Amino acid sequence: MNSCCKDWIIRVIREETEYLNADNVSRTMAYQRFFQKYPEIRWAFLASMVSRNAGYHMTDLESKWFQFLLNPLIRKQLFLTYERANWAIFRDAYPQLMIYEWSKRWGQPFFHWLKEFQVSPFMMKEWRHFWRQGNMDRLCAALIINEQNVIQKPVIEEPSLKKAVFRRLPFYLQELGHFGHVLLPTKDGSLFGLYTRQFQKVDARIWLGKKLAGLLFHPEVYSGVAAFAFSTEHTGSRGDYLRYGSWNSGNTSPLLRLTYPIISHQSATSSRWNATVKDLNKWMAPIGVTKPIDHMPWVKKKQTELFLLYSVKKKLRHVIPYETSPH
Repeated sequence: MNSCCKDWIIRVIREETEYLNADNVSRTMAYQRFFQKYPEIRWAFLASMVSRNAGYHMTDLESKWFQFLLNPLIRKQLFLTYERANWAIFRDAYPQLMIYEWSKRWGQPFFHWLKEFQVSPFMMKEWRHFWRQGNMDRLCAALIINEQNVIQKPVIEEPSLKKAVFRRLPFYLQELGHFGHVLLPTKDGSLFGLYTRQFQKVDARIWLGKKLAGLLFHPEVYSGVAAFAFSTEHTGSRGDYLRYGSWNSGNTSPLLRLTYPIISHQSATSSRWNATVKDLNKWMAPIGVTKPIDHMPWVKKKQTELFLLYSVKKKLRHVIPYETSPH
């Protein structure tokens, strides 16, 4: 392939990535469409389902309950944290998916082009390995490892976010109460998934990603979740999947694009994260299979606890007046 053709493809990938990286809705559906074309890239489906959950958590912040429980500044900071991580992962991962697509079209690997997108040497090596060996589980694990490291410094360890989000009481209470979770819904009303723990630690997020991948592609889970995803357009509202169940929490659940504006981000990803990691094998090692359990009863319990917090604060407000907005 001549240099003019290469330059044109690189430009097309850049433009498409920027266009689709506009918000959580466009990112989620881009991952899903790619997986439907190339089901061997399992990470793309995992990414779409995790991204759906990120959208749900974003709009939760503007639900009736959270508008009362958290002041506007904290809600904005939490939203920007979800948005920043969602954006950074897509910015790094989507060009990788597109390079794979162009490699498939031409029947030859173009993974050396990943340098043009500042993708880590670790992933360049893993894509070449996948092209030769076709190990779907290994590539999925590698992408989980890469993307969680990509967001570690510019998002999780970013000083202003650490102070505004990760060192604030609402974040600690969410972790202690296990309110943070990634759910995999089905059209029959079941909810599979796992809750997040030690979110600030890259090891914990990688472990969670690998466990979720095992759960998503479990033979008792995959077909039901795929049926839901491929027939349910993502809006960011939890109504997308709660409508398939027989239960409603009573909380509101707005649509993402009617709730938040498009956010402009400054580039801050690190392509050379693996230069400082001594032992990658600890992350590549297989982990045990997650037994599928319907989490709907657990989610109902957590929503009930959240409603109780909302109710108690509402009653206290009438007894002890206070401001819900920051000074």
